[in-house]
Amino acid sequence: MQEQHVEGLVSKVSMVMLRFEQRCQAMEQQQQALASELQSLTQQLPHVVKQSVGEMLQQLPKGVQEQIGDTLHQTVAEYRKQYESAGLEVSQSARHLSQEMGRLERVHRMLVWKVVGVITACLTLLLAGGVWLSLHYASVIRANQISADTLSTYNAADLTLCDGRLCANVDAHGKRYGTHGEYVPVKTRQD
Repeated sequence: MQEQHVEGLVSKVSMVMLRFEQRCQAMEQQQQALASELQSLTQQLPHVVKQSVGEMLQQLPKGVQEQIGDTLHQTVAEYRKQYESAGLEVSQSARHLSQEMGRLERVHRMLVWKVVGVITACLTLLLAGGVWLSLHYASVIRANQISADTLSTYNAADLTLCDGRLCANVDAHGKRYGTHGEYVPVKTRQD
């Protein structure tokens, strides 16, 4: 019963870990896609801003154009830094998530080995208990076998109870046994 419970627990833990790994992989792929898209936008933004500003600058006087151009270059540089920083944070998050997945996989493997160890120990204990019980009951059976042989001999003898005491129909002409010849064979019961 415990083995089934442990197997069920191992199965459930494995399913949870599998789902967790799938979700982590999906999140990692999503973060990589977002990082890639962010990188693409970072590269496109200066070009789009320059093109837009270029069109606007053609309509403004030259001095104003220079000031706006310098300001826009600074703004674009700041945006680029922010986008690069965000991209770096996303890649660090992906790396951290990958490390966490590795740690969880190690924990999962350790849990599986522990469960295997517990199951092995339980099976070893069951086997040892079975061997001990087999040896114990084999000795009990041998002891009872001797009693059964003696009982079958008693059953074959012509014995009865006489006023609460054991009486026997003895063979008066049979060979005598004992140090003083006090024992004589009991006749076999005639049914």
